[in-house]
Amino acid sequence: MEAHHRTHAHRPGEWWIRVRHQVTHLVTPHSHAAADKLDRALESSARGMRALWISLVVLGVTAATQAVVVLLSGSVALLGDAVHNAADAMTALPLGIAFLLGRRAATRGFTYGYGRAEDLAGIAIVLTVAASAAFAAYTAVDRLLHPRDIAYLPAVAIASVIGFLGNEWVARYRIRVGREIGSAALVADGLHARTDGFTSLAVLLGAGGAALGWRLADPLVGLVITAAILLVLRDAAREVFRRVMDAVDPALVDAAEHALLGVAGVQAVGELRMRWIGHTLRAEVAVTVDPRLPLSKAHRIAVDAEHALLHAVPHLTAALVHTDPAPQPGAADPHAVLAHHAVT
Repeated sequence: MEAHHRTHAHRPGEWWIRVRHQVTHLVTPHSHAAADKLDRALESSARGMRALWISLVVLGVTAATQAVVVLLSGSVALLGDAVHNAADAMTALPLGIAFLLGRRAATRGFTYGYGRAEDLAGIAIVLTVAASAAFAAYTAVDRLLHPRDIAYLPAVAIASVIGFLGNEWVARYRIRVGREIGSAALVADGLHARTDGFTSLAVLLGAGGAALGWRLADPLVGLVITAAILLVLRDAAREVFRRVMDAVDPALVDAAEHALLGVAGVQAVGELRMRWIGHTLRAEVAVTVDPRLPLSKAHRIAVDAEHALLHAVPHLTAALVHTDPAPQPGAADPHAVLAHHAVT
């Protein structure tokens, strides 16, 4: 027996979904209907888009401010930092496209919708972080080989602090929103912004060393920061890799099993699978019920089990529940019989 809500079959305008959800909530405050879950998914995408554009503005202003100081001081390190900030701001484009694609209705060719576009955007962001690390390393080595004097050191120091503060604010904002809506790509983008903040601190330390007459301070600190960027890159790559490989937090599986075992009529939980599609979760599960139950009651248990999952697991928007009859004493296990015939 299966119970399944198709959340992408027909998608009206977002404003109408919001109005309908508010009216429905007045009548049935605890409904787990597909429209309710779809509204949350659309709201998550809207929050993700808002986080991207706000970050784009903040980093754009930061990069523009640093560019002005670069023209005055001729600081190559600050130029690299400004380029990093501009590149980080531009990562909003693939994520923005991914969020827009994820809101499109499913088709017969893409039956799960377009949420996987976020995973592709996450890969693009990881590659961008890797490119930033390579650029930072190249700049540091070039400064070691060709030391240069820096003019307007106080202005360079202030610009580096502005770069760090701008990037750290964007990093915290993106990571917080990404975790709240379940977007691994947005979290990876926030980690990328944090790497650029580290680069800004390298500029500050380099400027301080230059002020003390140590011209190699900037490139040496740049190499240390490159190593820090590589550590952040490892974390971001691991997160995106897990999402692409359909990995989920085991705690979510535990929560799902606990919720299912609390449903009246469910005797045991069999195979349970969960996967991320964009920043929403889908689940497939088999539960064991009394074999003497009529079809209608078994279906009712499947529906109750689905509702329990939707209520207990964050970001879950759809669940497919299959009911299996419990084996009776003395009866042969059909799965074991099939396995025996397959071997012989």
